[in-house]
Amino acid sequence: MHADHVARILDAHGADLSWQEATYRHLHAHPELSAMEEATAAAIVERLRAIGGYEIHEGVGGHGVVAVLRNGEGPSALFRADIDALPVAEATGAEYASTARGRSREGQESAVMHACGHDLHIVAGLGAAAIMAATRERWSGTYIALFQPAEETASGARAMVEDGLADIVGRPDACFGQHVVPGPAGQVRSAAGPVLAGCDTISIDLRGRAAHGSMPQTSVDPTYLAAAIVLRLQGIVGREISPHDFAVVSVGTLASGHSNNTIPGTARIVLSIRFYDTAVRETLIAAIERVVRGECAASGAAEPVFGYSDHGEVTDNDPGLYARVRPVFDRVLGEDSADCSPWTASEDFSDIPRALGSPYVYWMVGATPRAQWAAAAAAGRELEDVPANHMATFLPDYAPTAASATTAAAAVALGVLDAR
Repeated sequence: MHADHVARILDAHGADLSWQEATYRHLHAHPELSAMEEATAAAIVERLRAIGGYEIHEGVGGHGVVAVLRNGEGPSALFRADIDALPVAEATGAEYASTARGRSREGQESAVMHACGHDLHIVAGLGAAAIMAATRERWSGTYIALFQPAEETASGARAMVEDGLADIVGRPDACFGQHVVPGPAGQVRSAAGPVLAGCDTISIDLRGRAAHGSMPQTSVDPTYLAAAIVLRLQGIVGREISPHDFAVVSVGTLASGHSNNTIPGTARIVLSIRFYDTAVRETLIAAIERVVRGECAASGAAEPVFGYSDHGEVTDNDPGLYARVRPVFDRVLGEDSADCSPWTASEDFSDIPRALGSPYVYWMVGATPRAQWAAAAAAGRELEDVPANHMATFLPDYAPTAASATTAAAAVALGVLDAR
């Protein structure tokens, strides 16, 4: 559908979106951890039923929800929103701030917060679903609203695929997704090619020999070993990866011992790697295993045990589909349609279109109050002064962010569907 036609439909869509902010505040105040999103999914289904017209599939891949609006012959477009929250204690001071607590998939209890903005993703996805239902006389084809659990553990997209997603949606002609990020609230940033890094979580279990703290000579100290490994890991990117390539190795967990006078027998390191190229991934993994095994041998420790999880593919926007989407963004959003540079965070969104054999486009939506962003940018302190995703102080500027995210989601779908 031509961008001008999309703009005319959106200018007169007539959908009731008055419920969005109240729904957002409710979801923000009642977050749920990955794979635990039962009440969140129920709220999504309730709103979809109120919108009407959708064939609703619940419990797909856990607490996933898929809503299908069949509207005659024509192409199909899928829009995905993620729905899980994080084990973060909120510090935004908002009147609707979360005080919830939850238990993770590992059984650990914690505070819970929508510190990544998935609550806003949900209301934008629901808002787009309402617009698509309200404008069905203006387009033909099939619109699919997908609400995915467990994005933060990089497992929800794959779980939905393995639970028969293709039987519900077939092979969409296009798949779309978005994420709120630091930036001028309501600005939509997009690009062709890689826009999010691939990632892996690597756990490393080290096995030494315990001893009394007064007799270190009888031990094989895994704490000392772990410290040496962490330092050596930092040299991989600087000395083994080309300066022209992107790579990150970050140690997120270093656990060893429980008392001041006992040298423990084991230690555990959990790290994440990021990359835009699978060849770089292979280099990183080989180097990490070599360094760890070498340090274990140098310390006289047993062979380490490696575990790999939470793999995310590079999010690599299809150039052909992007060439159709970007003019729609430019026409509908005007100056708020901008270019983006690759983001170093990772997502499992692309597991869905990859499995379905569909092209996809994923974009970013700025969520920072514009005055705050402008002041930070003028001082060159965006990274220091602007709350970012996963921080306890991250809270999107609701009105402009939700408006652009909702409009963008509906606009790209209309852009690939047939006009009536």
